[in-house]
Amino acid sequence: PEQSPKVKELLYIAIDSSMTHMYEPGLRVHIRNALRHGATRDEIMEVYQLTSSIGVHSVTMGVPVLLDVMRHSGKVGVTGKPLTPRQEQLKAAFIANRGYWSAMWDGVLALSPDFFEAYGEFSSVPWKTGTLEPKIRELVYVAIDAAATHMYEPGTRIHMDNALKLGATPEEIMEVLALISVLGVHTISMGLPVLLDELKKAESSTQNR
Repeated sequence: PEQSPKVKELLYIAIDSSMTHMYEPGLRVHIRNALRHGATRDEIMEVYQLTSSIGVHSVTMGVPVLLDVMRHSGKVGVTGKPLTPRQEQLKAAFIANRGYWSAMWDGVLALSPDFFEAYGEFSSVPWKTGTLEPKIRELVYVAIDAAATHMYEPGTRIHMDNALKLGATPEEIMEVLALISVLGVHTISMGLPVLLDELKKAESSTQNR
């Protein structure tokens, strides 16, 4: 089944507002469209909350690299050890709030329980207070992770898997990929006004000679 027009606009809002793109002209258009299709202020704010968590990929990409470098340099590993009671509690809270666990979080939890706790609380806000379907939240994550400006495969895999478990069909996920593949058109929608402006300036300069 196709996503509703409202959900399609919410996905566009996610990729345009993502820290990897931040394309305000498109964001304004898609917020306007989403409101026209019945989206609420709170739903759009929830998309922002979901999308703002993308910054954690500095950690989820960086920690495996750090652990690998530590292994190669002979440093004692930090993963594979029994979790402390606090770490067990943090892991359980993450699973309860976010509905999944991935091995990529093991290193983060081992190296910095404090950061893991803070991120867990931050990223759980839309899951505790939001109104979008859990499946739609996972599709937002798929959109921002698979977007041409990010292409973060580990997250794309995790959130596709989560979306399927929450009832998304392969066709729905394919539709998300098709929707976000048009991101490249912003080269034209951003570049054309600049080109026209510079042509106008060049023509004016020639006429004033």
